Amino acid sequence: MKDKIYDKEFQPSADVLEEFGDFVAITRQLRRDCPWDREQTHESIRHLLIEEAYETVEAIEDEDWEHLRKELGDVLLHVVFHAVLADESGHFNLSEIIRAESEKLIRRHPHVFGDVKVGSVNDVLTNWESIKIREGEKKSVMEGIPRHLPTLLRAFRIQEKAAGVGFDFPTAEEAWTKVDEEIGEFRSLMESDAPVGVQEEELGDLMFAIVNFARLKGINPENALGKTNSKFIRRFQHIEGRLAENGVSIVDATLEEMDLFWNEAKSRETGA
Repeated sequence: MKDKIYDKEFQPSADVLEEFGDFVAITRQLRRDCPWDREQTHESIRHLLIEEAYETVEAIEDEDWEHLRKELGDVLLHVVFHAVLADESGHFNLSEIIRAESEKLIRRHPHVFGDVKVGSVNDVLTNWESIKIREGEKKSVMEGIPRHLPTLLRAFRIQEKAAGVGFDFPTAEEAWTKVDEEIGEFRSLMESDAPVGVQEEELGDLMFAIVNFARLKGINPENALGKTNSKFIRRFQHIEGRLAENGVSIVDATLEEMDLFWNEAKSRETGA
């Protein structure tokens, strides 16, 4: 048995290893004996992996730990199922996936498994990107950012990647100066009655600048906007409920009535 690079205390128990082996075996048998599983391909189930990932995120947001346990199981099933499909086609197998990922984690964390010293989280991120470039894994720092990420989150990741190799604002305050600049440019553009395409581009620049400032302040803009979306829905549904109590349909309500119940919902939440 080869020497382990990690501390012995982190070695999984025999029960965990056996349960994982059983899980893989069950997945393989489903692939052989279940008509539905037998027909699936990487392409046919890719949307389900995205769905399971979003359901996992929702469980995290709701702090619903029982739901999270179940959703992580569903994500694990998709990982194993895709590995089984790849093994059948001769492309790679589960052992290769795990081995390659383990080796990558060791290489990318020389401050844990080597003698590199780091002083901050930023040092860790910088090392991570530098190692990837030196390994020749990617020709560009921008490679590897999924095209299908939500746009706001993709902007955040683009900026993180650039910052990982030193291309960043020195301070959050300087990033906010850029936000002010973009606000001024966007306002001037609106006053000039510019074409919609130009307006979109300038609005995109403004939003990108705000994302940059948020990142430097330690705020994930995707999470922030997600919370605001949920808050708006919650308050709007309060409006609908209060109108219904008064026998008024939302489509017949006046703006004044809706504002009244909006402020009521806001007061209940904030105590103001």
